[in-house]
Amino acid sequence: MGLFDRLKRVVGANLNDLVSKAEDPEKMLEQALLEMQEDMVKLRQGVAQAIAAQKRTEKQYNEAVNEVNKWQRNAQLAIQKGDENLARQALERKKTYNDTSVALKTSLDQQTIQVEGLKKNLIQLESKISEAKTKKEMLKARITAAKAQEQLGNMVSGMNTSSAMSAFERMEEKVLLQEARAESTAQLVGNNLEDQFAKLESGSDIDDELAALKASLAPAPEPKLLTPEQPTSTAKPAQPVDAELEALKKQLDNL
Repeated sequence: MGLFDRLKRVVGANLNDLVSKAEDPEKMLEQALLEMQEDMVKLRQGVAQAIAAQKRTEKQYNEAVNEVNKWQRNAQLAIQKGDENLARQALERKKTYNDTSVALKTSLDQQTIQVEGLKKNLIQLESKISEAKTKKEMLKARITAAKAQEQLGNMVSGMNTSSAMSAFERMEEKVLLQEARAESTAQLVGNNLEDQFAKLESGSDIDDELAALKASLAPAPEPKLLTPEQPTSTAKPAQPVDAELEALKKQLDNL
């Protein structure tokens, strides 16, 4: 491959790429529809011109046929008057118009076929334009939806969702930690209160038990006997019981 061929291919590829990037689907649809409408205008003009030509040919054909009939009558009149020479001239003139009418009839038939074909093409083009308008609106709606979806996708892709989610996770961890601290504090306060009440209950039980123990160990009062021989005196507790109480106090102090 020569250098110029390669250069031509590179330039063509770049131009095609530029054209592809420059093509806006919505604008291209508008342009295509505009071109179709321009073709329809030209086709209508062509149909109108063909019909006008057909009408002229038809008029000329009818005039030629009338001339043929006229010179036919003139020839018959000349024969009736006995003028063969005049009749011959009338027949020659008739032949000229007859040849003309035949040619005009051929042209008229061709023009009729052409006009019918142009009319059919015009109807088809009008139908295609109507269909193209409907399709253009549908495609425009799809293009609009596609652009909106693309913009939304770009917005979503441009969002730093990972950092945002990380921030949410960090905040959630802090909230969980704060809740755990609050729960621990509440438990500690509850435990302190329970311990205090438990100590009060325990102390009350010990005091009651100590009072009961003292009451059980206290010596029973001896009855006083008053006799003339013995004077009234105050009873004293036995010494062994006092020793036991002192020993018990020492044991409690040592606990």
